[in-house]
Amino acid sequence: MHTHVVTTSPDDPVTDAAVAMVRNKAGSALILQGRFLAGILTERDVLRAAASGSDLTTSPVSAWMTKDPEHASPDTTAEDAIQLMLLHGFRHLPVLDGREICGVVSLRDLAAARISRPAPRG
Repeated sequence: MHTHVVTTSPDDPVTDAAVAMVRNKAGSALILQGRFLAGILTERDVLRAAASGSDLTTSPVSAWMTKDPEHASPDTTAEDAIQLMLLHGFRHLPVLDGREICGVVSLRDLAAARISRPAPRG
């Protein structure tokens, strides 16, 4: 899990969020309404926005983000997180403790953990 996450607000332009994602080498940005998670913007969302022909310097993140995204808790197992991500087809999963943001886990993080710690046989 990455505890240093990129955050932005729903009204910020997509370009600003994309610049922050690139600068921080992150595949997603959490969209906050005040202190609460309102959505997630991923690399795929930015590509979709770019392909639309919209002016991303003025197009708000809220037009392209996934609203009220699925999330995990700190107690969610790696196996459960992988199943949730594969079931819904996403690669980034916010981790919340109640309404408090703990971080983001990516499919790459989970694959790396699985490779370094093989699943039990049986």
